[in-house]
Amino acid sequence: MKEQNTLDTELTWPELSKNYVKAVNNGLLKIFSKMGISTLQSYHGAQIFEVLGIDKSVVDKFFCGAVSRIGGMTLDDLAKEALSKHWRGFEKSRTPQNLLPEGGIYQWKRRGEGHLWNPDTIHLLQQACRTGDYATYKKYAQKINEQKEHMFTLRGLLDFAKHRNSIPLEQVEPASEILKRFATGAMSFGSISHEAHSTLAIAMNRIGAKSNTGEGGEDELRYQPLPNGDSMRSAIKQVASARFGVTSNYLTQADELQIKMAQGAKPGEGGQLPGPKVDAWIAKTRHSTPGVGLISPPPHHDIYSIEDLAQLIFDLKNANRQARINVKLVSKAGVGTIAAGVAKAHADVILIAGFDGGTGASPISSIKHAGLPWELGLAEAHQTLVKNKLRSRVVLQADGQVKTGRDIIIATLLGAEEWGVSTAALVAGGCIMMRKCHLNTCPVGVATQDPELRKLFSGKPEDIVNLFTFLAEEVRETMAYLGFRTINEMVGRAQFLKKRENINHWKAKKIDFADILHVERNEPGQSLYNTEEQDHGMAMILDWGLLKQSKLALDSKTPVFGTFKVKNTDRTIGTMLSNEISKLYGSEGLPDNTINFKFEGSAGQSFGAFSTKGLSFELQGEANDYVGKGLSGAQLAIYPVAESALVPEDNIIIGNVALFGATSGHLFVNGQAGERFAVRNSGATAVVEGVGDHGCEYMTGGRALILGATGRNFAAGMSGGIAWIYDINEDFRENCNQEMVDLDPLESEDETAIIALLKRHILLTNSRRADFILQNWSREKNKFIKVFPREYKNVIRQKLVEA
Repeated sequence: MKEQNTLDTELTWPELSKNYVKAVNNGLLKIFSKMGISTLQSYHGAQIFEVLGIDKSVVDKFFCGAVSRIGGMTLDDLAKEALSKHWRGFEKSRTPQNLLPEGGIYQWKRRGEGHLWNPDTIHLLQQACRTGDYATYKKYAQKINEQKEHMFTLRGLLDFAKHRNSIPLEQVEPASEILKRFATGAMSFGSISHEAHSTLAIAMNRIGAKSNTGEGGEDELRYQPLPNGDSMRSAIKQVASARFGVTSNYLTQADELQIKMAQGAKPGEGGQLPGPKVDAWIAKTRHSTPGVGLISPPPHHDIYSIEDLAQLIFDLKNANRQARINVKLVSKAGVGTIAAGVAKAHADVILIAGFDGGTGASPISSIKHAGLPWELGLAEAHQTLVKNKLRSRVVLQADGQVKTGRDIIIATLLGAEEWGVSTAALVAGGCIMMRKCHLNTCPVGVATQDPELRKLFSGKPEDIVNLFTFLAEEVRETMAYLGFRTINEMVGRAQFLKKRENINHWKAKKIDFADILHVERNEPGQSLYNTEEQDHGMAMILDWGLLKQSKLALDSKTPVFGTFKVKNTDRTIGTMLSNEISKLYGSEGLPDNTINFKFEGSAGQSFGAFSTKGLSFELQGEANDYVGKGLSGAQLAIYPVAESALVPEDNIIIGNVALFGATSGHLFVNGQAGERFAVRNSGATAVVEGVGDHGCEYMTGGRALILGATGRNFAAGMSGGIAWIYDINEDFRENCNQEMVDLDPLESEDETAIIALLKRHILLTNSRRADFILQNWSREKNKFIKVFPREYKNVIRQKLVEA
């Protein structure tokens, strides 16, 4: 381009080459990260893609081993399309083709690519919902459903197959029962305004459906009913990789707990809430610092494997026995196998999210080049669960741009008995799809935290209620036409779907729906929908004994004491007890040291997970992974048995991922911790005598005193809180990821805090290393390094200036 003078630049050849290589590397690294691939060698030939719209003959020859489930274009078709594009670009025309197409891939443009959400459909839906006019809604639904000239979705190429006589509408189950099957998607407070978020919650609570907190936590003021009887409480509490605001009380205040394995529009990626959007209210809800950006890491920290996921499901069931445990998956090739594993891991609900959901905060490369339509993933998940006799154990949900009752019917026939509706609900509440969600400039007060713009929010709960009522009525009308009386008898009956007969487009008519519409043989006695409850193995857990021993403390806040023997099959100790405390006393919990238990032995996974205020646990022995996961105010002290010949500071006595997502409380460990210590810690204080790789990753608050060596990549993504490192080997600077943090000397207030923690550490764990440092403080203090996130430092300094 430089040689042909088509690139207007003064950069030299070496500079241009360097910039190009850097751009390609950044693109590769993004894909590596998203897919969990560490090296170029592993990426080479990995075929981490699914083929869409290409015939199997082409795939078998050129992409051998890749998955292609809907067929499509042959080599001749590909050549025809390439030639037509060439002709269009180079034809001799009286009108020179100098202008590029207008685009409109991300945002609607008048002369750009078509969108189902366009000014006409948005106007009709909002008018219908604000006036309660079902006839206007039907006009909107017709524009969405009739995809003859312009094809937008796979389901738009499907039609209904009649195998039954139609029945009167009166014989179809009432709308009030259908409404209970709806949920709104996981949109967090922070990504959208309080007004928009609470309006959705009020509306869903009115109709007996469920709204979702998203991953941003929930302000406790919403747990209290409003004077008119309405409730702003979201029934579904999401537990995502960032664990923003996930405390024992948050989990207790749920009807359903959703584990976010991935997001529809950007599977494999985390997210980020820019500092300017983190005001005091959001910071309080997320247990973070106002003005400091929040990074939501990719979902890999405590869910590496299906066993890890099973442990998290068990943790959450202990944290709230009444709540359903929902696992959110993304539509992809192989999601059926994943869903079968999730069902065996005892999830109660499995959500299959389509690629076109959650696009408001997603980069365009992810929106267009990751994830798949929910029609593909849902059909595969349902068929696989039926084949493995697991379908009756779980509820299947689907979401991703569900806009009309027709979409819901198709989802149900493909296997879903519940449905998520997100964007349509926001549109009904006033969203006009300006696509400025990430800029904090939403002109209708939906996706902004600006106080002035929030005043412009005009949505009412009644508008949202009208939307879901219209959807339910459209569903009922179609059920009557197809001859179904209940949703349950319609679930998974894919034989009632067929490919549309009037498809004229030369490419679209080559799509083969045989795999999607395949009806898996159902064994006698097995159902196609959820009919049985999962056995979560709660009957024999240690916490029943803890509850019995704690009765006096729970009833009257009287201090209690006890000693228990533990073994590594005793998992999630203290979580159910914390749930009972949260039921009675909310986030305040009990006074410090009200319940004092000592454990002797080797504790299983998740010792002290989500443990709340008032608990003081002492473990003489060792513990497995996830110690203090989601710590919510309790005090945990762990030290080796006195008879042990092991030197504590030289040996690991707690496993990986300790303090993941902790919000408050204290952890004292006389010994080393494994990898990923205090990841996403947002408020807990910890003392430990060495950690493995990736310590304090993505930390946003709290304090970590490391009295020994650290592994590599310490403080990666750390945007808040402070860590003090006792750098006895003088190698910490090599092990620290300094992209976001400064390494500073101690100040006087640091010395005061460290000395106080050392004294408490000695008192609780009898640490020899802490005692040595304290006895020789004037000399040893010079070996400490303060890890101070730059953004956090700047915010603190600004506060001091303003004060």
